[in-house]
Amino acid sequence: MALYRTRSAAVFGIEAHLIDVEVDMYPGGNARDFITVGMPDTTVRESRERIKSALMNSGFGYPNKSVTINLAPANVRKEGAGFDLPMALGILGAMGTVGRSDEHVLVGELSLDGTLRPVRGALSIAVCTRSRGIPNLLLPADNAAEAAVAEGVNVFGMRHLADVVKYLNQPDRFQPATRATAGGVPIDQAFPDFREVRGQTTAKRALEVAAAGGHNVLMIGPPGSGKTMLAKRFAGILPLLTFQEAIETTQVHSVAGLLPRGVGLLSARPFRAPHHTVSDAGLIGGGSGTPRPGEVSLAHNGVLFLDELPEFPRNVLEMLRQPLEESSVTLARTNMTLSFPSDFILIAAMNPCPCGYFSDSTRECRCTGAIIQRYLSKVSGPLLDRIDLHIEVPAVAYKELRGTDTGVTSADMRARVEAARAIQHRRGFYNARIPSRLLRNICALDEAGERTLEMAVRRMGLSARAHDRILKVARTIADLGSSETVTAKHLAEAVQYRSLDRSYWS
Repeated sequence: MALYRTRSAAVFGIEAHLIDVEVDMYPGGNARDFITVGMPDTTVRESRERIKSALMNSGFGYPNKSVTINLAPANVRKEGAGFDLPMALGILGAMGTVGRSDEHVLVGELSLDGTLRPVRGALSIAVCTRSRGIPNLLLPADNAAEAAVAEGVNVFGMRHLADVVKYLNQPDRFQPATRATAGGVPIDQAFPDFREVRGQTTAKRALEVAAAGGHNVLMIGPPGSGKTMLAKRFAGILPLLTFQEAIETTQVHSVAGLLPRGVGLLSARPFRAPHHTVSDAGLIGGGSGTPRPGEVSLAHNGVLFLDELPEFPRNVLEMLRQPLEESSVTLARTNMTLSFPSDFILIAAMNPCPCGYFSDSTRECRCTGAIIQRYLSKVSGPLLDRIDLHIEVPAVAYKELRGTDTGVTSADMRARVEAARAIQHRRGFYNARIPSRLLRNICALDEAGERTLEMAVRRMGLSARAHDRILKVARTIADLGSSETVTAKHLAEAVQYRSLDRSYWS
């Protein structure tokens, strides 16, 4: 009887956990006796056919013995094909083909010829390997650049099962992968430039304020006014990703299987624009089996753009409340509770009515009052209160459309945004995240400012949440102007960004 132990890892949420792989081989059976225990899913159970073919086609053969494989801990469901490699190595170890692998974590899917296919969550697995004090990680070569981002662990990218066997028998012949630099196109090429948008000076200013303070935005305007053009350029004026933000963003995309092959670290902030037919699981996360990250998590450290906001199912929109308030999503299942990060800026766009021309001076609206009210009611008041800026994006005038003025560039806007965020960084948080207990001190008002805010709250019937958001936006406007105090002028501009929803929804 031969018993061989090795280790692998499984990803739950964006965190990885070590899995012990125990292979027991004993006589008295035949090659058909291959049992996997430890709550394996269908993919793991099917691995026996892949493993047998991979071992045979790689020239190692397959023993005419019974094999039992235990994946521990047994009370955690194991999913995915990443256990193929450690299970195959466990069989080879029980056969005496390879030595011990105590100082290694092995992950990889096997093809029938023994080639290693990439897996999801390689960066999370590397971080887990390092945190548990295990020095070496063996995984498919296509995942090596991603995993090598985690310093403190030796990452070896392998292309074939035979390479793994050679490494375990002669480790000195192999060199670990080097840490990759951020991948992807430069920031100025990743997103279109704001100078391409004609007119819309007010909307550009509002989006600059939103980027500077991390505020959510709702744009209302007729079809063709440029709402989508503006939204697609918004991520280009946000500050560059820090190294820690890049790691977090890469982890989420890796777990979702969306990381481009060969890219070690994402360099551009994500921009996600789901269609209005998206399900609640698609937007928030979930699905059958182990929950997967949704669009709000894929937009972590970036932008979530919801075009045609009232066309989204209302129950889906209401689920945005938790990620907007807490910057994370918690998904509870029968056997586990997982959390995904979701710190994003929401950019929403909508028409003022179903036909799109309510209050338009050049086109006649065909919608009745009841139709307009029913359309607008799809966006609830609590959700509107969580959106800091509400701006109108009117149709562009012909002179502006045909003019030669290119306007401000994204690079210029990003420079001002970075300067404002540097001021907020010294406070310890961005303005959209100012704690309630510190709001009065950070956004202290003079007498003129108090009168301006009081008048706005009384006339517009603002909620307590809207009151706080006006103060936070005013603080951001002051930071953009390098002003230490929030004045009545800053408040007046902030109030204008809250007045539009009252004019439409009333």
